[in-house]
Amino acid sequence: MSNLKSYLFETNAVKVSRGDKPFWYTSGKIGPYFINTHFVYGSEADANDLLKFIDENKHDKLGMPKPLFDKVKKQYDNNKIYNDVINEMVSYIKNTINVEDIDYISGGERRDWFFSYMIAFLLNKPHITIFKDLSCVTSDSNFNETVVSSSISGKKVLHITDLITIASSFIRAWIPVIQELDGELVWALSVVDRLQGGKERLADLGITTYSLTCVDESLFSTAFEKGIIDKSQLDMVHNFIKDPDGSMREFLINHPDFIDNALNSDEKTAGRARLLVDGNLYNL
Repeated sequence: MSNLKSYLFETNAVKVSRGDKPFWYTSGKIGPYFINTHFVYGSEADANDLLKFIDENKHDKLGMPKPLFDKVKKQYDNNKIYNDVINEMVSYIKNTINVEDIDYISGGERRDWFFSYMIAFLLNKPHITIFKDLSCVTSDSNFNETVVSSSISGKKVLHITDLITIASSFIRAWIPVIQELDGELVWALSVVDRLQGGKERLADLGITTYSLTCVDESLFSTAFEKGIIDKSQLDMVHNFIKDPDGSMREFLINHPDFIDNALNSDEKTAGRARLLVDGNLYNL
């Protein structure tokens, strides 16, 4: 098991439910795992602390990058997990892409910044910080100077992201922003690919996507072999990966009290269960 895969479980970045108790997702559907890639920043607490810092400072678009960089640099210098993950990403880039061809590193609000800032620094590349409102600022590789982004005509950009699912953020925001600057988003590197079609969508747009690891059966099989998850958890995950809706429909049929218990649970869980019932999401 690579360091990254171990860290995903060690930090609860990948959290697997009990075999008889899948998680409730925001959509009202259920499933056997959560992925919070940014927890490999060191821990859930460290990651939440950085998100809080970003939320408190992101209104100051020109002022935020330097103190944000100082925070992630301190974490990189002091936290072995985060240091290892960043170094693995940098090594991957150097072994896969000609670094001379990369003109800029970009990262999108918010979780991409956990990774893109340090990578820009270590590769000695200027960084484009992209906000959800489609504005952006550009910093030098040391984040000592930040300016409102202007034309980067013909320059090639590597976008760093925490997680690729269906690439909706790329299509809605990151790609249009780089195009507006007359640049070209050529490559994307994610820590984790959920294998939900994002890589293929980006390939259709001419963007080459790389990932350090994928959410596939082998990830969980290795976790089982290491004793991180048990057989009931492994079986549920494997069934889910093969057929997300079908496997969860079967689970609900076999566990008739699961929805009723959720409806009588805490407010958040009950709300998600109501979405499932009202939308008949599993055609029960």
